[in-house]
Amino acid sequence: MKFINREKEIEILEKEYNKKKASFVVIYGRRRVGKTTIIEKFIEDKRYIYFLADLQNEKLQLERFKNTVAESLNDELLKSIQINDWETLFSYIFQKDYKNKLIIVIDEFQYLAKVNKAIPSIFQSIWDKILKNKNVMLILSGSLISLMYDIALNYASPLYGRRTSQIKLQSMNFFDFKKFFSLSDNDKLLQFYSIVGGIPKYIEFLDENDDVFKNIKENVLNKNSFLYEEPKFILKDEVREPITYFSILQVISQGEHKLGKIASKLGIGTKNLTSFIEKLIELEIIERQVPITEENPAKSKKGFYFIKDNFFKFWFRYVFPYQSYLETEKYDFVIDKIKSDFNLFVSSVFEKVCIDYLLYKDKLPFNIKKIGRWWDKDKEIDIVALGENEILFGECKYWENPVGLNVLNDLIQKSKSVNRNKNKQEYFAIFSKAGFTKELKDLATRKSNILLFSLEEF
Repeated sequence: MKFINREKEIEILEKEYNKKKASFVVIYGRRRVGKTTIIEKFIEDKRYIYFLADLQNEKLQLERFKNTVAESLNDELLKSIQINDWETLFSYIFQKDYKNKLIIVIDEFQYLAKVNKAIPSIFQSIWDKILKNKNVMLILSGSLISLMYDIALNYASPLYGRRTSQIKLQSMNFFDFKKFFSLSDNDKLLQFYSIVGGIPKYIEFLDENDDVFKNIKENVLNKNSFLYEEPKFILKDEVREPITYFSILQVISQGEHKLGKIASKLGIGTKNLTSFIEKLIELEIIERQVPITEENPAKSKKGFYFIKDNFFKFWFRYVFPYQSYLETEKYDFVIDKIKSDFNLFVSSVFEKVCIDYLLYKDKLPFNIKKIGRWWDKDKEIDIVALGENEILFGECKYWENPVGLNVLNDLIQKSKSVNRNKNKQEYFAIFSKAGFTKELKDLATRKSNILLFSLEEF
């Protein structure tokens, strides 16, 4: 697996390591997002103790941690003695001083807390009594987002206020995703990205030499493949009532985006639905969107809910509803279902990639303050970007044919419905999978406020 991007995260870790005092870093993010890979990259040329926690009995884990410490520090005496608690073991480690900062990593820390609920309090005591004045860097890493938040970041946690830094690891955007491949075909890469999103572990399974549908069949639909039941494992780890969460995600994937309509479809009250929705937002599986021009987004009544994660979106649209067919290996039947509207599915991802293109590639003649979608009743604009004294309206077309003047004219007409300061400089952007007609390109050449972006150049 290539080590792509993550320079900012490595920079944060290096900064913490180079501090003259003790450091305590919490790293968290969903499963498979690459936390362990970053840690391994960071510690590879340093002195460290790395321990991977699990759901074993606490006594067995303590013994395993003790042996890991002994191996890492080349301490034969430690191997032969018995230690019965975490605090004694950390006291033993730091009975001597270390010239170079010693890194101690406990990966999947949340499992220790599952085994013993007192673990956060125990590690608070270890930090306060032993570590905070030593030449040490403690890294606690975990993949159960909600549990890691509760045990390490929540105000009510005993560990709250002890950390010197925290890193929430996000999935990669399309432009970092591309770096995993030698392909120059941006359309094929976009299709791949639409399936698995920016999770490094999932990217490993894609074969760039095969077409997208063969990859889907072998790596997602195949009931023996790694990705076939992955969303089930993630949700079962994170939530107590996975059936309700699965139902919510299925309804959203079928096109219901209003809270009231989702509740109605499920036959439950809106108030009863809210806590489930908030949990899915916390896990970054879904997101709430409001028109970008809303002055108070949190209180807006125009909020819609969408599946944010590409793989969850794909899985709930094409795998979950057809599992009875997949269990009996009717893969071609499901592939035909996918082919029937795959371009429509990819087009929704294309819109997000176009927003990222403007954000990360600095392609506009002004600085972006806010960017997102806009809608009102029967009108919708794919991208609206706001600057200090500028506004941009954008349309994204994942079409097989070049985009023409009619799309631009329609965008200009729709833009008149958007409330904004009339003194703002207006720009119009068209994004296209298959390029543009000669007439549209000629017009864009003459008018500096018309911007054309093709997928080919992304």
